[in-house]
Amino acid sequence: MSAQKIVSLLPAATEIICALGLEENLVGRSHECDFPESVRQLPVCTEANFTDGMSSIDIDIKVKGILADALSVYTVKREQIKALKPDVVITQAQCEVCAVSLKDVEEALESYLDKQARIISLQPNSLDDIFKDIATVAAAFNVPQAGAGLLESLQERVDIIKHKLKFIESKPTVACIEWLNPLMISGNWVPGLVNIAGGTALLAQDGKHSPYVQWEDIRLQDPEIIVVMPCGFSIERTMKEINLLLELPGFTELKAIKNDRLYIADGNQYFNRPGPRIVDSIEILAEIIRPKQFIFGYEGDGWIKFSL
Repeated sequence: MSAQKIVSLLPAATEIICALGLEENLVGRSHECDFPESVRQLPVCTEANFTDGMSSIDIDIKVKGILADALSVYTVKREQIKALKPDVVITQAQCEVCAVSLKDVEEALESYLDKQARIISLQPNSLDDIFKDIATVAAAFNVPQAGAGLLESLQERVDIIKHKLKFIESKPTVACIEWLNPLMISGNWVPGLVNIAGGTALLAQDGKHSPYVQWEDIRLQDPEIIVVMPCGFSIERTMKEINLLLELPGFTELKAIKNDRLYIADGNQYFNRPGPRIVDSIEILAEIIRPKQFIFGYEGDGWIKFSL
């Protein structure tokens, strides 16, 4: 069972596969799969339908236009997948912006491969769902012990944070910004991560999709901490558009800014990937929200403090 050839069309799935000790089974990846470093050598089976370097607003407009036309944000390279002859293809049904959609994969494989390939579709909305997906993948490839071991180690790290914060009384309010123009607040699993890390997430619900918000909504909530983590953006990429936030009316009057609590996190590598490094994301938030209690060593790489 574990000798099956796998094509992963989702960065988080690639990370799960590798964390379960199945990296040698991977024969193909998406254009966004880049961790661990060793997977970069694998053939790329997808490509984006928009160009690099576009602004946040242009990306948003383009994505909405593509999805309105019932087209995918990504293209599946059918010939490449056919040549790889996979036994299993992993994708997700959670968000068509974040990954190749289940429909696209099914259409690309239907009557196209020379042999039947199984499709595993992940659909995480919360931290519990992410852990369930890890168990699902482990069961699918008949490595339940590796799955149990991985989940145990991840849960231990979560429990360390929970235990240390067990008796805290106040939880500062935190606005996690998932997109700069138009403004979006991080939903899905992020509000739950904030809660574990000792904060209170604003304007989004755990397990619910990330909502678009008005700037006035954020101003009225007046968060004590702001973490900017745009989907698919590195810290460096976010810095190129951080002025979109800084120039908003009344931005400098927010509690978070007055108290020097504005942070930029690597959304692409951590918060937007529902795989094993989601626990790294909790640790990053713990460092940001509770700096006196936690130093895990992510500052400078996973997040930075941004001072005006």
